[in-house]
Amino acid sequence: MTRLLWALCAVFFSVQVFAAEIGDDGLHKASWMRDTFKDLSEDLEEANAEGKRLMVIVEQRGCIYCKRMHEEVFVVPEIARYIEDNYFVVQINMFGDVEVTDFDGTTLPEKDMVKRWGALFTPNIFFFPREVEDGATATQAAVANMPGAFGRWTTLNMLTWVVEEGYNSDEPFQKYHARKFESQNK
Repeated sequence: MTRLLWALCAVFFSVQVFAAEIGDDGLHKASWMRDTFKDLSEDLEEANAEGKRLMVIVEQRGCIYCKRMHEEVFVVPEIARYIEDNYFVVQINMFGDVEVTDFDGTTLPEKDMVKRWGALFTPNIFFFPREVEDGATATQAAVANMPGAFGRWTTLNMLTWVVEEGYNSDEPFQKYHARKFESQNK
């Protein structure tokens, strides 16, 4: 019984070590997040230069769903590694004042840009193509949007679907996810 208790403690504390820290703004700060000037065109260019996809995650202080994602989903080694290997992640504070420049050149404080994008929930993750048409806004350019907290498999499958450019296929994400989920749980 003692060995089991020690094993459970080891697992619990090892997961906690990888959980994202909380920054001065009250938001989780994962190691795979980038500190940029929040100019989406520049961020997309940098993501492309690294062979990665641009992902923008909107979060807010005290968000229980953001906490869940950072403490239960993003810490799953397979997911953390997949994000690190395939994504250039920029965090936006739903109520922040840092200036963000959208793809169309509009510059607004984070809180106003989030309103412009119509993001009502956190976390809210926007995924972008490798190229964005001139004059497009982030919401017009996004190839997928994940509004809210999801479990391990939905999150991993969304990340994979975007990297595989599933949005360009005839198989919508829901069918892709159902197919993948079935094989992942065998």
